[in-house]
Amino acid sequence: MGSRLDPDLARILSLLPLKDAASLTSSRARHDLVALADSRKDVPLPQPAAVADTQIPIAGGALAARLYRPTRLPTGTLIYFHGGGWVAGDLYTHDRLARTLAIELEAVVVSVDYRRPPEAPFPCAFDDCFAATRWAASNIAMLGGDPARLGVGGDSAGGNLAAAVALACRDQGYPLAAQFLIYPATDLVGCYGAEAENANYPSRTQNAEGYFLTLEAMRFFARTYLADPLAGLDPRASPARADHFARLPPAVICTAELDPLRDEGEAYAKHLERAGIRVAYFREPGMIHGYFGMGGASPAAEAARRRASAQFKDLLVGRP
Repeated sequence: MGSRLDPDLARILSLLPLKDAASLTSSRARHDLVALADSRKDVPLPQPAAVADTQIPIAGGALAARLYRPTRLPTGTLIYFHGGGWVAGDLYTHDRLARTLAIELEAVVVSVDYRRPPEAPFPCAFDDCFAATRWAASNIAMLGGDPARLGVGGDSAGGNLAAAVALACRDQGYPLAAQFLIYPATDLVGCYGAEAENANYPSRTQNAEGYFLTLEAMRFFARTYLADPLAGLDPRASPARADHFARLPPAVICTAELDPLRDEGEAYAKHLERAGIRVAYFREPGMIHGYFGMGGASPAAEAARRRASAQFKDLLVGRP
């Protein structure tokens, strides 16, 4: 496994889900992430001032969402999109992280239960996340937020959706204060199975297996999300393929040293920096994909998450 891996994370690797990625299915991925959340159900949850479920109206129906409010209002608002390879994850699997972010950021957090493939392939998840962000912008006072302090964020597939939503908000006139991209997938061209595309991001092969998220799992997730592989060229699926990156909100971007997604997250940070966008980039040594949820096992993971959250708080709500 190598000596670079954080020893505390090495001790829990065998307990993490998504094993045997070659036979991965959507139902198993969903079950595995719920089981992982269940494994910590005896650990007390962080307690923001208020937690409430709600419904976000969208074309043809409504999305489930969960609101987390801090003590002091009005404040910044983070629209949060959970990870899980687009096909898995939900309000329950990311409840602990959303609670933690609401407390650390001293912000309102709106966790969005977007539709998932294969039942609802691309662009359904993007459409839902963009609709939820527009709804939040229109209802910011009801949420307890400051209209000038609206941000988007997410982990993994959720980071992909947050980056894509930030691009759409720029293009359609919904100003954002910040974006929080946590080990995001940013380039789905080739669905992680094309050698020429993978060569652009060496971490895909360097960290292809052995560190929780595997390249084979990413192939499954991307191919399930994109019913048409050519959709990978669409910036709503691959934010790195946008025509330009000017006028985007400032960003905090986090990657893990031992993550197959490391290099595309880093490349996206460079795209933004070259466009003159303020970026705080964290490439965390010894960390693996998912480390934001592993602070209970690893002090180093806990410290890494806190560093990034503190930086994002500066962007979203400022310091008192």
